[in-house]
Amino acid sequence: MDKQNTSPRGKGRVKTLLRLVEGSKRFFIGGILLAWLTSVLDLINPKIISFTVDAVIGNETASLSRWMQRILEKAGGREVLRGHLGLIALCVLGVALLAGIGRYAFRVLNVKGQEAMLRHTRNLLYEHIMALPLTWHNRNHTGDIIQRCTSDVDVIRAFLSEQLTTLIRMVVSILLSLGFMLTISPKLTGIVAIFVPLMIGFSYVFHKKIEASFEKVDAMEGKLSAIAQENLTGVRVVRAFGREAYERERFETSNEEYTGLWKHLMRLLSLFWATSDALAGLQMLAILVLGALLCLREEMTAGGYIAFLSYCGMIAGPVRMLGRVISGMSRAGVSIDRIRYILEADREVNTRADKKPQMTGDICFDHVSFAYDGSEEKVIDDITFTAPAGKVTGILGSTGSGKSTLMYLLCRLYDLEEGNGKITVGGVDLADMDRAWVREHVGIVLQEPYLFSKTLGENIAITDKDSSTQSIQDVARIAALEETIEKFSKGYDTFVGERGVTLSGGQKQRAAIAQTLLRDTPITILDDSLSAVDAQTDAKIRKELDVMHQSTRILISHRITTLMHADRIIVLDKGKVVETGTHESLYAHNGLYRKICDMQSPEGAMTHIPA
Repeated sequence: MDKQNTSPRGKGRVKTLLRLVEGSKRFFIGGILLAWLTSVLDLINPKIISFTVDAVIGNETASLSRWMQRILEKAGGREVLRGHLGLIALCVLGVALLAGIGRYAFRVLNVKGQEAMLRHTRNLLYEHIMALPLTWHNRNHTGDIIQRCTSDVDVIRAFLSEQLTTLIRMVVSILLSLGFMLTISPKLTGIVAIFVPLMIGFSYVFHKKIEASFEKVDAMEGKLSAIAQENLTGVRVVRAFGREAYERERFETSNEEYTGLWKHLMRLLSLFWATSDALAGLQMLAILVLGALLCLREEMTAGGYIAFLSYCGMIAGPVRMLGRVISGMSRAGVSIDRIRYILEADREVNTRADKKPQMTGDICFDHVSFAYDGSEEKVIDDITFTAPAGKVTGILGSTGSGKSTLMYLLCRLYDLEEGNGKITVGGVDLADMDRAWVREHVGIVLQEPYLFSKTLGENIAITDKDSSTQSIQDVARIAALEETIEKFSKGYDTFVGERGVTLSGGQKQRAAIAQTLLRDTPITILDDSLSAVDAQTDAKIRKELDVMHQSTRILISHRITTLMHADRIIVLDKGKVVETGTHESLYAHNGLYRKICDMQSPEGAMTHIPA
């Protein structure tokens, strides 16, 4: 089983976040320091204004602190400063300018940090996903994986570049503002101190509810993306079977559910924001009224009142934004968990050893049994047979008999569990070999090949970047694709479209055969990869392979004419080997093989069908 989100949620999120910001931490740290600096600079100007109103314009020098009295003395006294108010204005302007420069530098570092983080995260996720076993991909929808790698990554970017720095700046502003406010009026500061923890506690309660709602919304968005991806990929099938109305209804039902979840979340957020704004407004109203009363009683100076209101405004802004930051953090937490699900999935590893033997020996399946992940039913059950080196081994069986599974095991796309037999090549256990080495030396052509949005020539050459034009043409000829290519106006430069949409099924299969032949592997598997070509082309390809390609070949097919000339034929039924032999011996045995022969050729025996 994959190790999914095994670490505690909080600790796991921090660990994942640190992993995502590798290489960009210096930008974010620099941005946080600049955010602190601008917060401090923003708090200086209210003090300058308070000092000017009380000590320069007014006569409230007695209420000044010692360090402000010293500044007043060094400046030449109140009269000197009163005559040079322009200098004070320049000081205010200078502080504001420094704060502006700090904000600009913060934005620059922030943008560099988020772009570096995005680049690193995309590369990290792509590399990790490509290294995950096939069982993991079978359990997860492609659309959901894409949604995690796009939308969720963007949410994390917004959290790091906006919400996290905003939260840190808010904490600094609140703490420093409260400190300055305490020196002006402890009574009013007490009123503020009552509201701040109240709003923080209120935000924490909503945080839990918001996070749960975001989790449902993101999961539903992934499901919606999966439906869209499946239908866009299989649009031809949908239209061919007239399933547009059904698929549209299925999408609209999921979309309606997704919209309903968003509406519920927005109602929750609206209640949260409105309530937090109301609390912030009550706080400001209380300060205005009580501050005015204190000024009338001469318990506070006019300059102090102005400065206090300025600081109160600086606190009110961050406190009101706290709700939005909390909601953003809630969603970011969900997105981090969804990214963590991918990054903590177990990669493919070489479990026992990393041997790299020659792959030219006999292939032996020794009492092999296998069941797919999560299933108790064995797809193949106690299978034993040998595919001789340099020979052609045919495998015949009905759908679901385990033919393709045998080949996936041979490529180590799946691994055998302990006690379920072993597969050897030249006497060396496959489980002791390096995975990459095995796949490098075993070429497989699937029944449903996948072609990329490239030219035909590029698709053939995708298995060997250093291949020459001549070698591409040679394998195309062996795969009986050369005549087809000559009919295309652009030849090998013909663009095949997404998944090879412009080619027929047989053309795609032959292109896939050419891909595999270009690698010239010592073991070649053709997994029902001639099913879409006619019998004449089938025979032509097999004849060319016999002459030009002397590898150990395994042919999987439902077509007797494809297998009848194999050196050895294995007949599977319900995951077991029921017959083994040549075409002649199996036909004479009058078993399952003969029944299939007679069904495919009702007129009689197939012993004389030409190659």
